[in-house]
Amino acid sequence: MKNYLSPQLAPFQKNANLTLALKLFGLRIASIVALFFCSTIVNAQKASTSVNIILADVLSIDSESTANGGAIDFRYETVADYNSQKTATVPKSLVITFSKAFDVKVKANGAYFENGTNLIPINVITIRRNESSTLSGTSTPVILSTLDQVLVGGAALGSKLQLDLDYIIPQSKSSSTDILGKPAGTYTQTVTYTASAL
Repeated sequence: MKNYLSPQLAPFQKNANLTLALKLFGLRIASIVALFFCSTIVNAQKASTSVNIILADVLSIDSESTANGGAIDFRYETVADYNSQKTATVPKSLVITFSKAFDVKVKANGAYFENGTNLIPINVITIRRNESSTLSGTSTPVILSTLDQVLVGGAALGSKLQLDLDYIIPQSKSSSTDILGKPAGTYTQTVTYTASAL
């Protein structure tokens, strides 16, 4: 059956067909775009992993520390030796790694430097931090005793912190009867250092 339109309506029919064709074309484009984005969303998937950093406090007086099995000698061989201050500077006396702030304490393991029955009191020695040290904190010289005394207080945490020490026998002790007039020989005592968290 033929569709007969008046000549006046023919242009409207053509416009309607064109509009319909454009709408269908636009719908197809929209469908393709939607399929593209849907396909992209479907293909993008996620997975999450927890990454943990697990810390433990560490404290180490490293084996390279010269105080670890080392020895310090004060020699009195001349008149000048007995009439002067003697200082022995020991680099890397302690090399410390610590994950917290800490104190360094020092004590003697006995009240005297001993040579058989001959004795020199341990308080002839003063120990202080040398300025070349990389270990920070508050420091005051310590006259050696059998009690733990803070040599460096509130040292900041760090790795391979170096404590260089001066061991001093003042002239007043060198020329006193604590040392002068004692029998010849080697007088020995052990000094112990302790690093502990604040």
